[in-house]
Amino acid sequence: MARGRPKIEIDQQEFESLLAIQCTIDEIVAFYEHKLGSCSKSTIERWCKRTYKENFDTIFAKKRAFGKISLRRSGWQLAMKNPAVHIFYCKNFLGMTDKQEIQNVTLDENTRNEVDNLVNAFNSFKSNKGNSD
Repeated sequence: MARGRPKIEIDQQEFESLLAIQCTIDEIVAFYEHKLGSCSKSTIERWCKRTYKENFDTIFAKKRAFGKISLRRSGWQLAMKNPAVHIFYCKNFLGMTDKQEIQNVTLDENTRNEVDNLVNAFNSFKSNKGNSD
């Protein structure tokens, strides 16, 4: 005859759904404490060993990927409708930025003379116009 408390029944699909939305072991324990009246980290660890033959951290790493896929899918769909989300995705997934890089350009002597002449002509025009008003 088995002694001790009866095993807590954890629904595997429900457990995997919690992992898919990135729930930590503490959050899963809290969920099952509320739902079943009792649960602990060691209970979750033992259940994972029995059910998956692996510890919680290994299962968490494997199952949370499905949540990331779902989140990415909904993010892409939202990006098609919302410009702010679209910009976020472009920056984060395509490496786009809204920074402008300014480069120092060295002008050759002829180009520098032409620019100086244009600036002088503009300044001269501006002062002549101010005198005629």
